[in-house]
Amino acid sequence: MNRFFIYILSLSLFTSQFICGQENLQEGPFNQLIIRGVTLINGNGAPPRGPIDIVVENNIITKVQVVGYPGVKIDADKRPKLKPGGKELDCNGMYLLPGFIDMHGHIGGEAQGADYDYVFKLWMAHGVTTVREPSGRGLHWTLDLKTKSEKNAIIAPRVFAYTGFGQGSANPISTPEQAREWVRSNAKKGADGIKFFGAPPEIMAAALDENKKLGLKSACHHAQMDVARWNVLHSARAGLTSMEHWYGLPEALFEDRTVQDYPLNYNYQNEQHRFENAGKLWEQAAKPYSKHWNAVMDELIALDFTLDPTFNIYEASRDLQRARRAEWHETYTLPSLWEFYKPSKVSHGSYWHNWGTEQEVAWKKNYNLWMTFINEYKNRGGRVTTGSDSGFIYQLYGFAYVRELELLREAGFHPLEVIRSATLNGAEALGMEDKIGTVAVGKLADLVVVDENPLENLKVLYGTGAIKLTDDNEIIRAGGIKYTIKDGIIYDAKALLKSVKDMVDKEKQKLNYTIKQPGMD
Repeated sequence: MNRFFIYILSLSLFTSQFICGQENLQEGPFNQLIIRGVTLINGNGAPPRGPIDIVVENNIITKVQVVGYPGVKIDADKRPKLKPGGKELDCNGMYLLPGFIDMHGHIGGEAQGADYDYVFKLWMAHGVTTVREPSGRGLHWTLDLKTKSEKNAIIAPRVFAYTGFGQGSANPISTPEQAREWVRSNAKKGADGIKFFGAPPEIMAAALDENKKLGLKSACHHAQMDVARWNVLHSARAGLTSMEHWYGLPEALFEDRTVQDYPLNYNYQNEQHRFENAGKLWEQAAKPYSKHWNAVMDELIALDFTLDPTFNIYEASRDLQRARRAEWHETYTLPSLWEFYKPSKVSHGSYWHNWGTEQEVAWKKNYNLWMTFINEYKNRGGRVTTGSDSGFIYQLYGFAYVRELELLREAGFHPLEVIRSATLNGAEALGMEDKIGTVAVGKLADLVVVDENPLENLKVLYGTGAIKLTDDNEIIRAGGIKYTIKDGIIYDAKALLKSVKDMVDKEKQKLNYTIKQPGMD
């Protein structure tokens, strides 16, 4: 009996059937799954509520039923009934959330030596059940993974494929008509959207107009090569649906200049120049709550524009030692990835040519102004999502996503607003709010279960958990996601992490490799 036949039978005949040879990692799917006794933290901003039983039938949530009161024994007769062949998951006292959405997730990279299996398991171990890839190794490669994920033939989040603008084109796109033709071709190939880095205004205008006509989404990292003529406001007015990072936003807020105050010896190909001076950019923009600052924000909100800040990917700029010494590197970071992170004049993001106190202080001020804009954007009704951009600058897949949640909290988001950013806001930005983003009847069973309250401490979402001292003066690790559920299939999050650790251990043994800090070899 082949694996595909086993999988098909499991949809309707078997329970507790492990599929695809991943016996220790996943269980299901089931004709019925009941998750018992959870406290629900939904993605809609509502306060926690429980105990609740969640009923899933063939990957669709069919009941979200309150079954009692905290501290009171639950009346079993008033709970949803398990059907023959169904599966019960006892999560009494645990917390359940919608599956997390990473809006900026590159699926590994050849330069980093990180293949999709490694990346996907790290994401899934941290509750990430949906990923938008903003350009990658090629549309065909990403769509192949997307199809396999849809069939649950591999352990993977849902994948949304945004092609890098011009990717796959035989010649550089130099006219508006070429831009429109490429956009139409991209849509026919099955892409979900486009990731722009900037282009001449007439090219951007044509491409965004055509993409909007086709009903596809879009994102843009407004790189310095074109931002002086085309910033975030131009993009939003032309139909861009989301911006990545923050490039292009301070430029839209300029009042007394039209270009960034570049040193006269600046060279964009020099990563130290690029990142050091980026840390001085927000101070050149209009002051918070000034007339122009307010006008830009209000117009972006009126255009239903999404901000995907990816705070974490720049955090090493304000505290390099913290990023380098993150406790998970020794256990979960591949040797090839660690080598890519090291100071280098040729690797993107390896800008540690001479990084010190002055650069970090500037970046701390940069963060303060940046976070002020993002928090106020949220307060006025603007959509802010959660993206990680992992695989660069000492940021590791999955772990960096949880760090992004912490940084949204630092920016001023209430923990419930943080969860909304990670779930419903991402679903809305993808046009998938009818299927994912909240725990509601009729939606898909993409869920996260953790045995600690993440609202009290977001660190319990890290695979390494949160450090706590017990009443007996014992040091423990609390939390770490217990189950990630995608398409109604239950994944053991800690087993996924163990699988990644085994990959890393095997590679270290093969290479006789030990992670060491730069310059300490």
